[in-house]
Amino acid sequence: MLADTGGYNGDHQRLTKLSENMRAKSRINNPLLATRIMSAAQAAALIKPGATVGMSGFTGSGYPKAVPAALAERMKASPFKINVLTGASTAPELDGLLAAVDGIATRLPFQSDPICRQRINDGHIDYIDCHLSEVSQYVWSGFFGKLNVAVIEVSAIREDGLLIPSSSIGNNKTWLEQAEHIILEVNYQQNLRMEGMHDIYYGTALPPQRKPIMLTEAGQRIGEQYLRCDLNKVIAVVETDSADRNTAFKAPDDDSRRIAEHILNFFEREIEAGRLPKTLLPIQSGVGNIPNAVLEALDSGPYKNLSAYTEVIQDGMLTMLKSGTLTMASATAFSLSPAGIAEFNANIELYRDKIILRQQDISNHPEVARRLGVIATNGMIEADIYGNVNSTHIMGTRMMNGIGGSGDFARNGYLSIFMSPSTAKQGHISAIVPMVSHVDNTEHDVKVIVTEQGLADLRGLSPRQRALTIIDNCAHPDFREALHDYFARACASGRGMHTPHLLNEALSWHERYESSGSMRSGRK
Repeated sequence: MLADTGGYNGDHQRLTKLSENMRAKSRINNPLLATRIMSAAQAAALIKPGATVGMSGFTGSGYPKAVPAALAERMKASPFKINVLTGASTAPELDGLLAAVDGIATRLPFQSDPICRQRINDGHIDYIDCHLSEVSQYVWSGFFGKLNVAVIEVSAIREDGLLIPSSSIGNNKTWLEQAEHIILEVNYQQNLRMEGMHDIYYGTALPPQRKPIMLTEAGQRIGEQYLRCDLNKVIAVVETDSADRNTAFKAPDDDSRRIAEHILNFFEREIEAGRLPKTLLPIQSGVGNIPNAVLEALDSGPYKNLSAYTEVIQDGMLTMLKSGTLTMASATAFSLSPAGIAEFNANIELYRDKIILRQQDISNHPEVARRLGVIATNGMIEADIYGNVNSTHIMGTRMMNGIGGSGDFARNGYLSIFMSPSTAKQGHISAIVPMVSHVDNTEHDVKVIVTEQGLADLRGLSPRQRALTIIDNCAHPDFREALHDYFARACASGRGMHTPHLLNEALSWHERYESSGSMRSGRK
């Protein structure tokens, strides 16, 4: 799979180097496709200006490495733009390079590259922030127009033309089916022993032809091991030998550990109340250091025989699978640190029986999340006193990354937990505010909010009850008094007691930060 070469080294012009050993044993076993092998530059020349291109990749794994770089070089010499659709975030070799040469006109559904983010916020890229579960349906329905080209990374091509997927599935099934033309990148760094880990389901359909997805357990297989491909649509095959992006996770800090402790204490109370079994329910975990801290805490707790139905396999899940805390993990991609990659490759026989990679319209499917009763844990930028969550926008206008899959699971899971440190920017920003500057997950979908200060269980509470619970349990002490003052004056205003607000002050905390650099009253 995912050999560790030290990660992306900052050299955007690095060349793909194919080893003599790789040349001796080709992974392109179909005779027809073997005749279509060409260089990345030759393949990139087949993509026309203005094309809509479906690229593989999800959270820095399984994305094409060579064709995007060659495409960026071509754009640098003769500027033009394309529309880029992926599974989720990719890496600097794709999003970063194309954004740096101003080569992206429209981007969806999720990104995390700093150059791409800056281009979006400068207005140079039209960004469509979508629920990840819906992208495939949107493309099938023609909402984004015709998909001209699919550029898909695979581990190998079988003699019969079936494709062995690499370290992510994402939207690859849809791209292969919908694209007029296909370019395949065969990456020799991907571990061939992943074969058999994937589960591609070909039973989806558009309304009114839909049938129930008969998936009742996280570890259940309902599809096929390989991606189907119309060989007549393949216009190029490019050989690569490049590692996935791999980012080291930070060790959990004190805030992350406290957040994890609050969540585990909550689980214990739910078990005692009979609302959760001792094996909990399938876990969905967002990506990052706080979710990994929660996974680490679960692994050190009394839990055994847990399962995960999520988007991404992170380091913490490998640890849990190895220890037996987790018996099965279903996802659509890996997102591992260099240490996690080494661990996976060293023990792949163990993990292959415990991990299933699915396409994202199944890994994130609302029907399945509701049926399995998923426990969703995701990060947030801010929450307001009534439980609305902003996961995407800084100060209401500047895109961070995107909503990703959090909404898929928050609305449809059994429990939706959002977590964040209570402050940011050295204490100048409060994560708990009178009104969020942008809403991604409404108060109707948010069940639990957690900061290092405490946990607010919002189930069964009216808006005013939620406000006091969130302020008292989650707000940092430096902002708690101001939040109580705002809420008390809103209640006394007579403007409506169901969800009291002072409209002229609701976003004043954000305005204060924009003008003075701090949400703290009176600070300059």
